Amino acid sequence: MTITTLLVANRGEIACRIFRTCRDLGITTVAVYSDADADALHVREADLAVRLPGAAPADTYLRGDLVVAAARAAGADAVHPGYGFLSENAAFAAAVQDAGLVWVGPPVKAIELMASKTRAKELMAGAGVPLLAPVDPATAGPDDLPLLLKAAAGGGGRGMRIVRELVALPGELLAAAAEAASAFGDGEVFAEPYVERGRHVEVQVMADAHDTVWALGTRDCSLQRRHQKVIEEAPAPGLDEALRTRLHEAAVAAARAVGYRGAGTVEFLVSAEGRPYFLEMNTRLQVEHPVTEAVFGLDLVALQLRVAEGEPLPSPEPPQPSGHAVEARLYAEDPARDWQPQTGALLTLEVPEGPGLRLDTGYTGGDTIGVHYDPMIAKVIAHAPTRTEAVRLLARALERARIHGPVTNRDLLVRSLRHPDFAAARLDTGFYDRHLDDLTAPGAGDPATAALAATLAEAVRGPEAVRGAEAVRGAEAVRGAEAVRGAEAVRSTRPGGPAPARFGAWRNVPSQPQRKRYRSEPDGTEHEVAYRTPRTGTPEPYEIPGTRVLAATPDRVTLEVDGLTRHFTITAHGDRVHVDAADASYAFTALPRFTDPATHTAPGSLLAPMPGTVVRLAEDLVAGVTVEAGQPLIWLEAMKMEHRILAPASGTLTALHAAPGHQVEVGALLAVVQEDPAATPVPVPVPEETA
Repeated sequence: MTITTLLVANRGEIACRIFRTCRDLGITTVAVYSDADADALHVREADLAVRLPGAAPADTYLRGDLVVAAARAAGADAVHPGYGFLSENAAFAAAVQDAGLVWVGPPVKAIELMASKTRAKELMAGAGVPLLAPVDPATAGPDDLPLLLKAAAGGGGRGMRIVRELVALPGELLAAAAEAASAFGDGEVFAEPYVERGRHVEVQVMADAHDTVWALGTRDCSLQRRHQKVIEEAPAPGLDEALRTRLHEAAVAAARAVGYRGAGTVEFLVSAEGRPYFLEMNTRLQVEHPVTEAVFGLDLVALQLRVAEGEPLPSPEPPQPSGHAVEARLYAEDPARDWQPQTGALLTLEVPEGPGLRLDTGYTGGDTIGVHYDPMIAKVIAHAPTRTEAVRLLARALERARIHGPVTNRDLLVRSLRHPDFAAARLDTGFYDRHLDDLTAPGAGDPATAALAATLAEAVRGPEAVRGAEAVRGAEAVRGAEAVRGAEAVRSTRPGGPAPARFGAWRNVPSQPQRKRYRSEPDGTEHEVAYRTPRTGTPEPYEIPGTRVLAATPDRVTLEVDGLTRHFTITAHGDRVHVDAADASYAFTALPRFTDPATHTAPGSLLAPMPGTVVRLAEDLVAGVTVEAGQPLIWLEAMKMEHRILAPASGTLTALHAAPGHQVEVGALLAVVQEDPAATPVPVPVPEETA
């Protein structure tokens, strides 16, 4: 059957990526969208779109009946599931086919066989695929530690726990089962040995209905946070040919064992000694598929469509690989604060274009990153003849990108790519456990000079805009300290301009230095910049030796710093100012001259660290109860992850404002703990992510 109209049962980046191939093939595209995604990029790029009423995934993208109805309403003749959501749901695949639609995915039976990791391992053992021996949690002893708990029906790191002490095993089993049931509707959890310093290596397979199975090389996905991948590359570096051959043969055997068709990935854990163990088979397209496409010169989505139409793969053997490719996932999250997801307006998203670079994204500048879905903004991919060249190209592209809005992991990605261990391919899943503190420490950049550039750019903004703004600011100055937050900015000092404005006892004297205060985001460091504007009209730094202004406009400043010429691009969004330089980017919040007392919160206040939904409270948690330092009090769900809000000290819960089901904004007051002076405080992070 020839596919003419395709519905993508997904959103964001993967929907946009599938649409791109469809446009190349002349296939009409259909998007589905929740109310939260009404103006999302994948909706704007599709030829047709169908609304799924609601915002939460459970009410929209996870409703297979609504998606099938949408396909029928739009006149689609095929459905592509993308990844995540319903992509590995056998019942959904069957419903699509029962509706007379083409399913762009593997056979239902293959999905069923691989859906449960426990049953899949039994099947793989029969196919001769190497496995880790399972461990019964009920009889686990000290010699079995450390253990890895995993959701039988899960993926993406949800429902996974590492257990290093037997006393923690019962609680971690309960937590893993609860998270698995919430994420996948199945609370089954199993245990297996946790391989220290293991590498996550996978093999991309592509199979047709004519008995051809391709093993499209290896990928290394060892750099992970919360068991979710951050940086991936192909081919996996540092594997000898014997190991590569064994991985390829095992992946093909796994695919043949379930009668696989289409794109799939067989994942392995490779020990430090070079022994591979089967982890799972993902019966769908992977997030990291672009690195394989780059190395093999293929379009895997086009091949998926070809196979779904009943056509054979182009040849019995796959093409020969060429070069090396690396992908980095750009997330709206703060790695320095327990990877907390971030939300808000994505004001600017500009990634350099050029040979060997590719951007897959579901956002453009001006879009909003909401609370309901995964915080991934984009994937940036680099392909070059060698690994060293590909890594360098990707790091530089990320460094030069202009990303304004929520905090992202961009700096972490750049530092990771340039870390000596990564450069030497010393890779394992504990990379961030060992190096996160160093990778998130204050960098060697120059935020003080960037703050100076931001100040100079503001000082030379159009005179009419400055005069109007200053008139308002000056009038507000007499009404209190907060009103003078902008009063220190430049007044009109050009020849022929009005005399310096006077407001009460305050006077702006052009010959005296003006001062501007900024707070660096997200680390909170404050910077104060002093400058003067002489009669030439060009502002200049005040008492900053070795620094000279070469040019200054409202959006670009060029400085000579200790003999080195540096360029800065400045973008202002209200009180937030973004400064992009050749080697780093900075975000500042302009501060008032005086602190607003109303911004202080009571000691012991527990504030929501991100927007989300309160999913549960500690048992019998009510105002007046006694709590212990570090005790989990409130569970908050945001962007598909669960976060625990912990008691900051031992004492009494004097207020409780959270309740299950409540939607809260960042900074919302959830509870207040009054510390018991007699208790010994225990320093704990607040909050702590549990997935």
